[in-house]
Amino acid sequence: MLNKKTKHNILLGILITFGIIIMQIPFTKIIGSNLQFSLFDFYGPVMGAFLGSIWGILVVAVMELINWAMHGFTITAGTMIRLLPMLFATLYFAKKSRVILLVPMVAMIGFWATPEGQKAWYYALYWLIPVVCYFVYDRSAIFRALGATFTAHAVGGVLFAWFIKLPAAVWIGLIPVVWKERGLMTIGIYLTYLAGQKLFALATKKWGVEMPQVVAQEKK
Repeated sequence: MLNKKTKHNILLGILITFGIIIMQIPFTKIIGSNLQFSLFDFYGPVMGAFLGSIWGILVVAVMELINWAMHGFTITAGTMIRLLPMLFATLYFAKKSRVILLVPMVAMIGFWATPEGQKAWYYALYWLIPVVCYFVYDRSAIFRALGATFTAHAVGGVLFAWFIKLPAAVWIGLIPVVWKERGLMTIGIYLTYLAGQKLFALATKKWGVEMPQVVAQEKK
């Protein structure tokens, strides 16, 4: 008979393995680099809801590092930038916190501090979305998902502005693309969260597995 700790470790292993697998399934290309978003962008943020902030970030970091190792530890600006946004999205989705709101606000300031960012200043207004979602955070997980994906977008965007140095014309051209891309990611995160609730409830019922933090199911 497996004890509770062993069951937890097995479940964590399953979560990590599944995350690594779906990292290999592309979703869309990241403009300005040879990188791609993957189905992991739907999956990663919800780890914070089910595992808690610290464990969620640790598990996401482990998945990203293993995936990086699988691809030969390639060190490029784009690769390094891809490692950070998901961690902040995980933190945003984990719980309502005013501290996380500093992330999109600092990202906006950082974006406007670049020459090209000043020319395309209104692109960064997208990053007010996590702030707005904070005030309706508890109404539905869809707002948490929306805030989380735009938090990731803010982190990735400001890092791209500083290190990839995309021209203003590219940023401006991306404006009508972003809402479609992030809209799909929001839906993907939301549906993943709902599926995760069902699966964790099943795991708890069948095997007595309880994770450190399982967010209460949404009110019907």
